[in-house]
This record gives sequence, structure tokens and C-alpha cells, in this order.
Amino acid sequence: MIRLINVDKTFHIPASSSPDGKARLVHAVKNVSLSIEDGNIFGVIGFSGAGKSTLVRCINLLERPDRGQVLVDGEDLMKLPERALRRERKKTGMIFQHFNLFRSRTVGDNAAFSLKYTGMKKESIHGRVKELLDLVGLADKEHAYPSQLSGGQKQRVGIARALASNPRVLLCDEATSALDPQTTRSILSLLRELNRKLGITIVIITHEMQVIKSICSHAAVMDRGEIVEQGPVFDIFSNPQKGITRDFAAATSHLYKIYDLLEEMSPVIRLKPGQILAHFSYCGRNTVDALISTASVRFDVRLNIIFGDLDIIQNTPIGGLIIIMEGKEAALEQTLQWFAARGVKTEILRRSENERNEP
Repeated sequence: MIRLINVDKTFHIPASSSPDGKARLVHAVKNVSLSIEDGNIFGVIGFSGAGKSTLVRCINLLERPDRGQVLVDGEDLMKLPERALRRERKKTGMIFQHFNLFRSRTVGDNAAFSLKYTGMKKESIHGRVKELLDLVGLADKEHAYPSQLSGGQKQRVGIARALASNPRVLLCDEATSALDPQTTRSILSLLRELNRKLGITIVIITHEMQVIKSICSHAAVMDRGEIVEQGPVFDIFSNPQKGITRDFAAATSHLYKIYDLLEEMSPVIRLKPGQILAHFSYCGRNTVDALISTASVRFDVRLNIIFGDLDIIQNTPIGGLIIIMEGKEAALEQTLQWFAARGVKTEILRRSENERNEP
């Protein structure tokens, strides 16, 4: 549905707008190529200033790239004259972080805004608005004003407006960043349902990895204008290749608290003679609890779970455990090998003093 090939975008910042009073160039998007399949929910994640919002605006040419190709539904938008480009843009809806609603217009009028200049009859517009508001769960809010709505309801109006022209693509630029966690979940659930019902391709721009985990099947990680990593979300989480990706993954897991505990010499992880502190990482369908109890009996070792983290991504469990292992040295090594043979990665974080001093 969407294909970007070697897309570049540079902004010229005049001296009058520059913090240091000097004119400069900002290379916001650098030679980006990516493909998004029809009907996919695709995420683009990056920290502030990574270029992700500029990238999403290049998809519908609200920002025209300096070079490269932008193909949407097989049409190269860069080659189209202005009238044809306006026609093609109707195939793409867009929702924003701060909703961008007309405060002086009702919910119904906001949803109908893009339809009023299409030649559609008034009765047809009214019917379409009712259909849209029902679709986003606001059937009873048609005559309300934005000031009477919650943040989540305002975003639902924004979604209804974006869907008015039956687009094939929906672009979401930080669409949940202004919402609380519970409302964010409801909006993501709505987007997932719209994707399922309408088959619409959704591109989500965000700085929150939890959003990517919750809804996207594929994602790209953006840093300083470049795509540094992309692929299925499960692969990105289970085996991140870049430091920035590992940072995003760490932000959604409290397992990384172990490194703070190690630095603080916390009594929670204080080891007795014959003990090992280990990080067990697992993904896929191995049942870690059953493995732990089996290993404990089989090798006569004690496995004490300090804390853990488990998530489900694309219907597959992924997570880890912080464990203090205790037993004879040979039994501990056999246990680690046994877990490794079953697809569980183990990292020895610390050994007790007598373990380190033994030859």
C-alpha cells in the first residue's frame, strides 16, 4: 500500500528563526526506504526530533521530499500535478496529537467538514456523519461541541473526520500522546477494530514503545532522520539490534531494574555461598514455570524468582525472570545448559564470592 524509496527531506532554517541566530539546514529525513503492506498496522517510533512526524507527512506530501519516490496504492505521488495530487490525498486520512477540531462547530459538523466541498447532497452527508459517529462510538454526541468532550472523545471525532472520505490509509501522528493510559488503550482498541472492519492500512507515529507493542504488527525505529531498524514487532522486541531499540524495549520492562539493584548492592540480590544471580530471557511458547519446577527436581537445585516480566506480542509470550540459583557447581552448570537447550537465554549477572574464587 505504501512504499518509500530513498526519501530525503531537508529544512532551511533562517537566521531569524534559529536559536543561535545563524541560518542552518536540518536534515529531517535521510534516505529512508520502507514498505508497508495493505491492511497492515505499521509503527514508526523514535525520540523527539528523530524526524518521524516529518516522515509521516511525506507519505501524503504535506511535506514534499527533496528527492525520492512516494508510492501510495501504486501511484507515485511525486509525479502528480496538483489537481491529481489533491484527488489522491483523499485516499489518506490523518489524525493528530491535539485533535485539530473546530471549537465553534458541533461534533457532527467537524466530522462532515471534508464532505461539504465534494458535491455530496446534504441528506447524504448527514447519513454519512451518523454512520461515522456510530462507528467511533459517538452516536449520541452529534450536536455536542468539542468543549463538552473528553480528550478521548475529541480524538474519536478526529478519527471520524479522517474516515469521512473512505480512505485506504490512516496516518496517526502521535495520536495518543495527549491522552491518559486508559484512554490511550480505548483509542488503540478502536483503531484495531477499524483496521479489522475496514481493512484500512494504519501508520502510527509515536515515541511510546507500549503503543507499538499493543497494536502494530511491523515497525521501524527512527533516529536522527534515519531508519535504523525495522521488521516484525516481535522480532524487534525479542532481539533488538541497535542501542536505541534496546533503550525503547527497556522502557516497557522493569527487568532492567536489576542493573540499578546491582549498582546499589541491594540486599534483595545479596548472594550466599554457592548462589548465582541470573537473568533468564525467553520468547516463544516455552512454559517457563514448568521448566523451572522440572529443572529444580531434575538437578537438585533451588531456583528463587526475585522478579519477572511477561508480555504477549502478536499472541506470543516474551519476557524474562531474575533468579537466584543455588546448588552444587556442577548441577548449576547442567541446569544452565539444560535451559539453553530449550531456547531460554541465560545471563550470569553475579556469582557468590566463593564461586568466583574457585578454580
